[in-house]
Amino acid sequence: MEDTIEPLGELPEFEPEPEAEADPLPAPSAASAPAPAAGTASPPRYETIMSIPVTVQVVLGGTTMPVSSLMKLGRGAVVALDQKVGDPVNIVVNGRIIARGEVVVVDEETARYGVSLTEIVAASRDDRAA
Repeated sequence: MEDTIEPLGELPEFEPEPEAEADPLPAPSAASAPAPAAGTASPPRYETIMSIPVTVQVVLGGTTMPVSSLMKLGRGAVVALDQKVGDPVNIVVNGRIIARGEVVVVDEETARYGVSLTEIVAASRDDRAA
């Protein structure tokens, strides 16, 4: 099944926070949450799920090669990928493509790069039903 792409338009500039300064989410406590009134639904507890770790990968491309070619690879070998320079890269979270973007230089001094999101991939019907 093909994923549907929705253009994002203009995105705000993303400035990642240094990990040392990141403030961890406080652990939810039963004492701090008010009890819901009788007959009312309890509010969603987003803080519970916000600390769940997910695996984020940026996929530059892929290739297929015979094992014999794979075994000949060594230091300095170049593996040609199926993507071209300038093609969007896939952002994958827990094995599912969630967005596409462009590779950008984040900090020239430290030679770090990142991805500027250009498209969000809409969930397929199968994903929404699960």
